[in-house]
Amino acid sequence: MGQNKKKNKKIKLATKSVHAERFMPMLEALQAKDELNAVIKSRVEKACLLLDDGIDLYPNDFKRDNEVQQILSDHGETDGEALESLDLEYTIAGRVVSYRSFGKVTFFHLQDRTGKIQVYAARDELGVEAYQRFKKTDIGDIVGVTGGLFRTKTGELTVKTKTFKLITKSMRPLPEKHHGLKDVETRYRQRYVDLIVTPKTTEIFKARTAIIREMRNILDEKGFMEVETPMMQAIPGGATAKPFETHHNALDMKLYMRIAPELYLKRLLVGGFERVYEINRNFRNEGTSTQHNPEFTMLEFYWAYANFENLMDLTEEMFSRIATKVTGSSVVTYQGVEVDLSIGAWTRMPFHESLEKIGGVPPEIYMDYDKCRDLVKEKGEKTVEGEKLGKLQAKLFDLLVEPKLIQPHFIYHYPTDISPLSRRNEANPEITDRFELFMTGRELANAFSELNDPVDQRGRFEIQVEEKEAGDEEAHFMDEDYVRALEYGMPPAAGQGIGIDRLVMLLTDSASIREVILFPLLRPEAG
Repeated sequence: MGQNKKKNKKIKLATKSVHAERFMPMLEALQAKDELNAVIKSRVEKACLLLDDGIDLYPNDFKRDNEVQQILSDHGETDGEALESLDLEYTIAGRVVSYRSFGKVTFFHLQDRTGKIQVYAARDELGVEAYQRFKKTDIGDIVGVTGGLFRTKTGELTVKTKTFKLITKSMRPLPEKHHGLKDVETRYRQRYVDLIVTPKTTEIFKARTAIIREMRNILDEKGFMEVETPMMQAIPGGATAKPFETHHNALDMKLYMRIAPELYLKRLLVGGFERVYEINRNFRNEGTSTQHNPEFTMLEFYWAYANFENLMDLTEEMFSRIATKVTGSSVVTYQGVEVDLSIGAWTRMPFHESLEKIGGVPPEIYMDYDKCRDLVKEKGEKTVEGEKLGKLQAKLFDLLVEPKLIQPHFIYHYPTDISPLSRRNEANPEITDRFELFMTGRELANAFSELNDPVDQRGRFEIQVEEKEAGDEEAHFMDEDYVRALEYGMPPAAGQGIGIDRLVMLLTDSASIREVILFPLLRPEAG
């Protein structure tokens, strides 16, 4: 009762302005959420005074001529005496991120997308009325400034304000400078604030853009064509995962959000596009963790007349080049450990050999169904009645091998049981010409020589359908149209998917996938 009374209490402002009523819906909404405080009230009161003076709180007529980085680049080393003699004038705009007032003079820092610079405003320069309006500026406001340059007594490059304009009034205070956003969930939920106050966050997403740009550059140079494929699919395919379901009202049909673009990209190989790629959003109905988000980004590409070994070579080149471009070196540090991405420094090891040499499981156990299943159970992992030996081996791999793969490892020749879209190895049909890339204890890529035999592919799909009917929600659907495409003839090819989010984690030294996704999936806020 007491809490409700507090939320229903009449809001009082220290102003008689006729504009106060304009802000009441916002203030009442904040009060209902118990977020209204004296700082917000003070900002509203300042906003009312500005409106009383005929000042637009959100104008759209300011023309910015310069960015902060341009000024820092041009005059970062210019001494004070030289600056005074240059008689230059700059027009900049950005957010106020610090503010120190000393009566007749004020210093603040203005931050735009390129950097941050100190600005000086004085009553004697602006005039009394203009300075009084300027004094209603708060940290978080977006402002425009025109003025020349000088250096303060401490040597800091500073813009001397000649004219000043409020561009956007901020109604909420930013987190305190020295504390920032400490709550991790708040950082992810209010990413817009995180980007303002946490420089590292901004750098992560600039690096992400650079990583994706360099991926495109590499593939474009090698003759690959970027394409787009459906995100809503009547039959989800291309990966072992549980899809999200949706419904198309006009067509009255169930659709699935894609779990991978693979089967559509391979249809394009059939059509004659011999080198294609897509930087794609995928959706998998699974839990969240430091490595998993239900919505994520992959690079997936297909290369006609190539095999999985060609992809290993290309992957080493790609990762080494991207790392050097973004970090300056092909050796990167992740969570205190150096990871060598240099071409030639990567290990290549068969799947079964890794179980023995890295996982410590001898062949007489991993090749024996009952012993393998018993060891999986002993290690605390569940087993399912009727699951294939290859799936049991994969569970052992996940438990005993994957966490130990810190440096780059290509693990290849996976069991056919767990590779329904991969080409069988010609010497041993029980394994496929497939690899997965691991480093820092996690998978970053999956690739294989493609299965282009329509009869074999139909048989593999039928096995997957049986597994789905037996209760495996991640098993593949039968895709008759894809089989039909193969019946027209798909050239021999190799294809690969690379987890962009995990690559960004590696190259930005980010421990959680949520650090590298601008808006990760979170539970709705309480209340």
